[in-house]
Amino acid sequence: MGGLMTDGCRPCVVIWTIFLLSSVMGYKPVIIVHGILDGPRQFEILAKFINQSHPGTSVTTLALYDYIGSMKPLWQQVDGFREAIRPIMESTDDGVHLICFSQGGLICRGVLATLPTHNAHSLILLSSPLAGQYGDSSYLKHFFPKFIKSRLYHFCYTTCGQRISICNYWNGKWMCHKSMFCISFDSQHILLCLFIPSVDPHQRERYLKSSIYLAPLNGEIEHANSTAWRDSFLRIQTLVLIGGQDDGVITPWESSIFGFYDSNQTVVEMEKQDWYLRDAFGLKTLNSEGAVVKCVVPGVHHTSWHSNHTVYKNCIDKWLT
Repeated sequence: MGGLMTDGCRPCVVIWTIFLLSSVMGYKPVIIVHGILDGPRQFEILAKFINQSHPGTSVTTLALYDYIGSMKPLWQQVDGFREAIRPIMESTDDGVHLICFSQGGLICRGVLATLPTHNAHSLILLSSPLAGQYGDSSYLKHFFPKFIKSRLYHFCYTTCGQRISICNYWNGKWMCHKSMFCISFDSQHILLCLFIPSVDPHQRERYLKSSIYLAPLNGEIEHANSTAWRDSFLRIQTLVLIGGQDDGVITPWESSIFGFYDSNQTVVEMEKQDWYLRDAFGLKTLNSEGAVVKCVVPGVHHTSWHSNHTVYKNCIDKWLT
């Protein structure tokens, strides 16, 4: 009699068997890196989605450079996030999944570029300005309330400007007139005002000369670490690019899938960008290997990407195995 199993017990045995298999096989750890002006609290719903579809998954949303701290220069943030991510990677032989939102996507790319032995299995970039940003948004107006986008480069393309995260990926060619604008950091009671002269509308050379983060990261300029960073990028098993035309913040929205404006402000797709054609940082190679996935979803505002269940099911869930 002791060897017999009633029908009522069979479901329990099945569940227990699945649990044992999950504990043996396990899901890879997931690391979430937040975007500008937010922190771990904004990603509680995403963590819940992950644990519902992949029970027992270790999900870590890194509490570094939160909120106002997210305005620190990106290389400084990369150093901090790298030291937090490294031990999680070292704790597993099977690799990790990185989900990086908005500005966090650029931080994750910097982390992986400078971790030559990283084991990122999936790098999931959620509405990130991968090719740069050129557009007004509530984020910009909060910190730069006294000017329009066409004047921002006057500040961003300076040594001082490159100490602010947004300026590390501001990108474009614009014309402006004489004026004065002020930059206000309300929480720190800092006010900086600059006089702006009229300038040449084509600022490409100034961008390449001044950009200490985006330009070298995208291989737009040659530097001593170009080969090493490229080799590190190519260690990624799957690169997932997520974005959509109703984002409302990333401008152009195609920057989230590596597209960007030309000098006429016409969007040029990823595959026609100069740095892609030269395979400057390995994106073309990954794409030719089928490792790059684009997931474009309409109707999602920037702050809703990480709490939208449709986005999770269609663009994220399948890669967290």
